[in-house]
Amino acid sequence: MNFIIGAFKPPCNISITFADGRTRKQVPLKKENGQTIMVPLFQSQENIVGEVSIEPVHGKKVEHNGVKIELLGQIELYLDKGNFYDFTSLVRELDVPGEIYERKSYPFEFSTVEMPYESYNGVNVRLRYILKVTISRNYVNNIVESQDFVVRNYTPLPSINNSIKMEVGIEDCLHIEFEYSKSKYHLKDVIIGKIYFLLVRIKIKNMELEIRRRESTGSGPNTYVETETLAKFELMDGAPVRGESIPVRLFLSPYELTPTYRNINNKFSVKYYLNLVLVDEEDRRYFKQQEITVYRLLETS
Repeated sequence: MNFIIGAFKPPCNISITFADGRTRKQVPLKKENGQTIMVPLFQSQENIVGEVSIEPVHGKKVEHNGVKIELLGQIELYLDKGNFYDFTSLVRELDVPGEIYERKSYPFEFSTVEMPYESYNGVNVRLRYILKVTISRNYVNNIVESQDFVVRNYTPLPSINNSIKMEVGIEDCLHIEFEYSKSKYHLKDVIIGKIYFLLVRIKIKNMELEIRRRESTGSGPNTYVETETLAKFELMDGAPVRGESIPVRLFLSPYELTPTYRNINNKFSVKYYLNLVLVDEEDRRYFKQQEITVYRLLETS
């Protein structure tokens, strides 16, 4: 039995290391099995440099038809699990056909790599970047090893950032006006605003502000939309009176937000909304939703 198990073990160990792995920032990445690992962080246009090491298991040699490393950017829709859409695919040939008897190392370099989209792990979709080493073999399965890394891209402060002003009401019952100081927020920003009560003829019990993320995958009739409420923030408890104004101050940093993603490779979008909810004494809910743009600002620390 042990002999049979041994027959399926690969005849070598492959390791992929980054040249600046010790000094480069590491960030957590959740794997498919639920485990979280730490992987290097890159941004678009960076060089990805490192070394592949192949070490035959003691007493074995590895016959092969060539060794290559690929840098892949992939999108996987969970409704189409197992099918990856490669939007970035770069290849470096590391070795010509031959045999490996002892540990062998191969340097690799991908220069100024275009990585336009950020790594993303959502409800129905995953966007990931990997380095994939393949040892091609005759008659038996190829030996494959991969190494994840994460990409984040940064946006400068927007030159125009208009405030949001909206009115919401029910005729002759309720009329409120709300105002947020801007419409674009970075991930560690603070939402500052005010809510004015112009007419109040219903008994309001409480009011809260929600941050909602809407993930859309697929297209046309096969579009799937998943909405998550990431935060609920109580603004007011009790009945307001006409002329009252309620301040809004909501810090974004405690929540696991991503930037807004618009139509990534025609596969998915991620949008954020501020949802103002009023609940009356009969537990009826009135709400007004407003889209905001979220972006990643380069952290100086």
